[in-house]
Amino acid sequence: MRENAVSQEKTVGKEPYRVGFLLINNFTLVALASAIDPLRMANQLTSKELYAWQLLSRDGQAVKASDGISISPDGSIEERKAFDIVIVVGGVDITRSFGSKEVHWLQVQAQKKVLLGAVCTGAYVLASGGLLDGYNCSAHWECLASLQERFPRVQCTNHLYTLDRDRMTCTGGSVPMDMMLSMITRQHGKALANAICDMFVCDRVRPDNETQRTPLRRLLVTAQPKLAEVTELMDANIEEPIELEELASFVGISRRQLERLFLKHFNCTPSRYYLKLRLDRARQLLKQTTYSIIEVASMCGFVSAPHFSRCYRKYIGVSPKEERAAVWSFKRLESTGGAAVEALPSSSNAALRLAQAEPSYGAVSFMFDPLPFGDAVAASG
Repeated sequence: MRENAVSQEKTVGKEPYRVGFLLINNFTLVALASAIDPLRMANQLTSKELYAWQLLSRDGQAVKASDGISISPDGSIEERKAFDIVIVVGGVDITRSFGSKEVHWLQVQAQKKVLLGAVCTGAYVLASGGLLDGYNCSAHWECLASLQERFPRVQCTNHLYTLDRDRMTCTGGSVPMDMMLSMITRQHGKALANAICDMFVCDRVRPDNETQRTPLRRLLVTAQPKLAEVTELMDANIEEPIELEELASFVGISRRQLERLFLKHFNCTPSRYYLKLRLDRARQLLKQTTYSIIEVASMCGFVSAPHFSRCYRKYIGVSPKEERAAVWSFKRLESTGGAAVEALPSSSNAALRLAQAEPSYGAVSFMFDPLPFGDAVAASG
């Protein structure tokens, strides 16, 4: 962790520490709750208003979470309110859920020396305004591919949360609680943070350098360090895949041993696993960016667009062109208030339709089931 201004925030005084939460459309409700509740409990346990928070939206109107629940904010970003820290709360379809108005307001906050933070996919909004250039940052794994490709000056990490000078960013789910408890520890001591953990039946505050769990690297690899090393190498070399012999050599085993490890623990060959990683990255880029199909193919290590399309259709079930067309056609329907969207009978159906723009939509079998062994595909090509 770099020396950071977050650790030098005000810790004493009569005024509470002022936290603003900027809700981005389709934000993740669990991430918001995980960030706010430690502040609430800090006040409750100390009988003091250590923290004061407000929910903000672009125009002061209600904002829908990704599960369809509407949240009424306390105000809009147009109101002149002073904060010590502003945290962007992101969620589903982040690349198309905000505009220049939010970005400009955040830039103004940065000029005022307000600390800036983000939870879940909120780091993408900060990065859009150049507010993470030269910083380390964390974001939900589903957003990392588009974040890395779109903003090369941002140093993306796979850590649960990152504290870098006057920025604090984290992944999603319950991780915002760890980040906020870390902040509370620095401001008011470990005893208070431990008491909050007791109230929330939380056994520990996870450190900022702990990595987030990604879909293709399950917990079993911790018992197989060689397998963990190889999967990390694969994940770090998507654009220029490494030959299997080299991978085996890097971790000090033979190719045959490497193949046995993958067959035993993943029920597939190393080549198939590598191909899964590359296709998953391609799916993220197709759904979250405007890069051309040829560019996506190159970024994911395929020698040609036709080869990429064949592999994608074979294992995803649709072509890259169809995948992208489906996302954008739904976005157009949603933006025009199409009848199909309005006719949805429940929040759960609305949330499912919204999730069609996400790379994880319908991906469970693709992510976890073994790929077929017949008709071998040259994964390194």
